Amino acid sequence: MFEHRRQPLLPRRIFYQRVANSVLLGLAIILVSLAVGIAGYRFLEHMSWLDSFVNAAMILSGMGPVSPLQTDIGKFFAGCYALFSGLAFITSMGVFFAPVFHRFLHRFHLETKKEDKKGGD
Repeated sequence: MFEHRRQPLLPRRIFYQRVANSVLLGLAIILVSLAVGIAGYRFLEHMSWLDSFVNAAMILSGMGPVSPLQTDIGKFFAGCYALFSGLAFITSMGVFFAPVFHRFLHRFHLETKKEDKKGGD
């Protein structure tokens, strides 16, 4: 997916395209996670669509549930969804920042390689 350390840096246009693709993938992870939460609250807790959205969004953002949970299966789902949401959020942040971090390290490696050549002359 990323260029090898011996390859030159990508042109900015291609790099920006890579960043856009990463942002889209990260957003897809967030939207799928949100959809899972909405469906779980809607069908297991019998909340309205709007309340399901609010609860799923609040848990996904790390704030916690808004409405009190009524059923045991709903409480179990909320606990599992909270654990899943934390991982989904961290994963999406990794996907968002991977191209930028890779470019930084790649550029640093290329600059170090240039300094090694200058010192060896």
